[in-house]
Amino acid sequence: MRDFPKTLVITGPTASGKTALAVRLARKFGGEIVSVDSRQLYRGMDIGSGKDRAEYGEIACHMIDVADPMEEFDLFRFVREAERAVAAVAGRGKLPVLAGGSTLYLDALLRGYRLSGGAPDPVLRAELDRLSLAELNARLDALAPPGLERFRGRDNPLRVRRAIEMALRTGALPPEEDKMPPDPAQCLILGVYRSRTEIRDRIEKRLDARLAAGMIGEVRALHDRGVTWERLERFGLEYRFVAAYLQGALTFDAMRSGLLDRIRQFAKRQDIWFRKMEREGVPIHWLQGGDPTEAERLTGLFLAGGTVPPPELKMMEIHYGPIAGKIPETRRKP
Repeated sequence: MRDFPKTLVITGPTASGKTALAVRLARKFGGEIVSVDSRQLYRGMDIGSGKDRAEYGEIACHMIDVADPMEEFDLFRFVREAERAVAAVAGRGKLPVLAGGSTLYLDALLRGYRLSGGAPDPVLRAELDRLSLAELNARLDALAPPGLERFRGRDNPLRVRRAIEMALRTGALPPEEDKMPPDPAQCLILGVYRSRTEIRDRIEKRLDARLAAGMIGEVRALHDRGVTWERLERFGLEYRFVAAYLQGALTFDAMRSGLLDRIRQFAKRQDIWFRKMEREGVPIHWLQGGDPTEAERLTGLFLAGGTVPPPELKMMEIHYGPIAGKIPETRRKP
């Protein structure tokens, strides 16, 4: 993001309330939102991806509904088009506000990944998309590119897939040296922080609200329009579990409980990724409950060219430990 104009970023785990804070700040500081969500890119995927269009009001939002569900829209294309969207917003004299929790996409955009090797081979991509994480890792092990023992993306299927593609194309893993931390003078990153207990409760309430709003009907309509079951399963948890239910592989109760459990696991993986970003030099200002007053104060300082203080709360300094069935959260001692 070294060549980007001044940009505000709102991120956080799923169901934390990122959109509400992004809209508030865009409204106050004359901004337009650029979505950083790997599923909101696709038309017709509204309820399951949580587009929440009514929440945006008069605020313009970009990188939503830009592709057909059967169209490939990979990380390479996302970074290229999101960079253009940010430049266009700034060119209109508006503040670009990146908002979303697709951590790999956000990290790639913030760090200015060049994504060496170009666009993927669609045939190979389709083949790899059918593999589980364990199968992808086995495929990468069989290729044994140099430096594989230092590869840190084993738990992320998108990173393993990209590593396989690069190993087949160039004989090497994606280079680490093309990743640069964002410039704090050009990019302010605000994170919506909530306790794990609160996130768990919010995830359940949101899931039930989406089911009541017609998420099952949305998935059925996508399939009726020609989106295959296999393709739907690749669009993430909501579409995968509802597709299994519609095919008779799961009862409604099993679908709901399994989906709830997996979304909660996904929130934990997002937590891990945010910690990784912090360790690699990306400053994230975590705000308790997305405190709007503090968010406005920091944003005002940032836009005025003032000195923004370092983050007071770091995800990597928070320790979770089970006690009596609960998950207390404490700051680690330095």
